[in-house]
Amino acid sequence: MHASSGILFNHESPRYGYQLATGLMAQEGLEVDYFYGAFWDKQLRDSPSGALAASLPWLRRHVPYSYELRRWLQNSRFHHGVKLRKFDLYHEPNILALGFDGPTVITVHDLSWIRHPEAHPVERVKAMNRYFESGLRRAAALITDSAFVKQELIEVFGIKPNLIFPIALGVDAQFKPLSPTQTQEVLSRHQLLHGNYFLAVGTLEPRKNLSLALKAYLQLPTAIRERNPLVLIGMKGWHTTALEQLIESLVRNGQVRQLGYLARADLAVLMAGALALVYPSVYEGFGLPPLEAMACATPVICANSSSLPEVVGESGVLIDPHDDQALANAMVRMSEDRHWRAGLACLAIERAASLTWTRCVEKTMAVYRSIASVH
Repeated sequence: MHASSGILFNHESPRYGYQLATGLMAQEGLEVDYFYGAFWDKQLRDSPSGALAASLPWLRRHVPYSYELRRWLQNSRFHHGVKLRKFDLYHEPNILALGFDGPTVITVHDLSWIRHPEAHPVERVKAMNRYFESGLRRAAALITDSAFVKQELIEVFGIKPNLIFPIALGVDAQFKPLSPTQTQEVLSRHQLLHGNYFLAVGTLEPRKNLSLALKAYLQLPTAIRERNPLVLIGMKGWHTTALEQLIESLVRNGQVRQLGYLARADLAVLMAGALALVYPSVYEGFGLPPLEAMACATPVICANSSSLPEVVGESGVLIDPHDDQALANAMVRMSEDRHWRAGLACLAIERAASLTWTRCVEKTMAVYRSIASVH
């Protein structure tokens, strides 16, 4: 890429987009413009789209064809900004690319709306089916979070393998090992003790498979449950009625703590203080919570499906996402075998150290250069 190359970056993917954009800003000779869905800026913002993003749930519930309306508005603002200057490349970090007359890079995080449409609102599935493939076919290169998603693109859409670049995500610096003293202030607010709770993180929706975590937890010996509550962190999703009914009785007796959404600083503390992270998700394009737990020296028990074995490697416990007994057995051992758990914690830190945002940015820049050399 030549000096002062212009990159157009659609910054609507909060965590991945922010970390990648931060790294791009540090690159010498690279000028980046950000499109936030409703406006353009040269400044990187931690909360893309602001009021527009906050209004989306209301729009989806009350405005007919809300996805189509949002898409039309985005395209209008996008094309207006593109006309004002020339860009060498457009990177869409959040799957659905807008029209651009030049080389486009798209990051595809997963194909969950295809593999598990029941885990998404109907209107979202319709929008993904309508807009995704056209952008996919125009792309000069595709980035995926894992080799697993690369294979998904090959199998489902017949994309040539040489156009797809798997680049693992990284982990924020605030996710790190902490002592009981360091976690005490945050944990005490939630009536939790360091090393004495299981943690499950994820939106309450079917794909995250939290019902398996609850079923497994119910099988634990009473003494283990009394000593180690199951803490659930995540926003309410969809298709959750049965799950909420299961949670309700456990919340009443104090064995399950439902904390909802937490600020990332508090999430990092709860990750570091947990006995283990339980993550039985049936489908993930990467699985950032396991990596964040690993960076905190917190062992992970997760499903042996999709991309999760790539992320966890040999540093965690892999179980069948439909086998509640296997999950229960792993939780029992995690609570009783301190030596085994300590060994996993060491492996987890070592594995997490190899997956960084710096590495992600460097590999992404290499993709940009490969495109610039042929356009």
